Amino acid sequence: MLWTLVLALILLLLLQAELYVCLRELRSSTTSVSSDTSVPPAQGPNATASRRMPGAIIIGVRKGGTRALLEMLNLHPDIEVAKAEVHYFNLDENFRKGLDWYRAQMPLTLPGQVTVEKTPGYFTAPLAPSRMWSTNPAVKLLLIIRDPAERLVSDYTQVLHNRLQQNKPYQPLEELLLRKGRINPNYKALQRSLYHQHLARWLEFFPKEQIHIVDGEALIRNPFPELQKAEKFLELPPRITQDNFYFNTTKGFYCLLSEGHDKCLDESKGRPHAPLSNEVFQKLCRYLWVPNQIFFRMVGRTFKWC
Repeated sequence: MLWTLVLALILLLLLQAELYVCLRELRSSTTSVSSDTSVPPAQGPNATASRRMPGAIIIGVRKGGTRALLEMLNLHPDIEVAKAEVHYFNLDENFRKGLDWYRAQMPLTLPGQVTVEKTPGYFTAPLAPSRMWSTNPAVKLLLIIRDPAERLVSDYTQVLHNRLQQNKPYQPLEELLLRKGRINPNYKALQRSLYHQHLARWLEFFPKEQIHIVDGEALIRNPFPELQKAEKFLELPPRITQDNFYFNTTKGFYCLLSEGHDKCLDESKGRPHAPLSNEVFQKLCRYLWVPNQIFFRMVGRTFKWC
């Protein structure tokens, strides 16, 4: 009788021990599942930052507001930007360096973040569309545009400023823009303003839905709506708000606010244009009217240009 009680007690203790082990394993499993679902791998403490190929590229246009667009996109927590223009797809000497070199120019990003680079020279480079498509046919492209006549004058103004700083000679804009009183079609700054010619090359490789047009003038007047459209195009959650912008009355354009810090674009932005007579400017506008109409039809929208 005594031995029967002893054996029963031992069996009871063994059953209690097994039950405790099972409950501990069940609790551990439940905690692990809860942890996995509450902290996504992309944002977890063990997520690894690395240099990734761009998911989006600002391809142009030159003097259209590419730097402003890049800085504004960088307000989004899911975007990291390349700080300098890379010129990988438009310069042969860089393209020959290969993809490892290109990737090394990109910022560190976490999984789930989008890398963005900008090089306005891409838009007008004949080989850039095919090179970019062969590298990543799914990359999203952003093209920021402005009045092509104003863009031309701004283009010349930058070149003029650089030559003056280097004490180099320069020609007045009218001498470059006109030949025997007519618009000179060989002037490079004019060729960069023929948007339809360059866009046609991109559309040979990329569908129109993969190229987002940003209105440069609208971005300057009121940045927030244009950034909302860009977020949607990039398929990112809306994180940029109206509070990220404030109008700087001294500079005459919007500056950025992020985490209590403000940032304005450098002094070259908003630089006064080089002089050009109204008569010549209107002649330029008339020359650009047909190219502009072709471009409007290509993108399916119009802009209030001269």
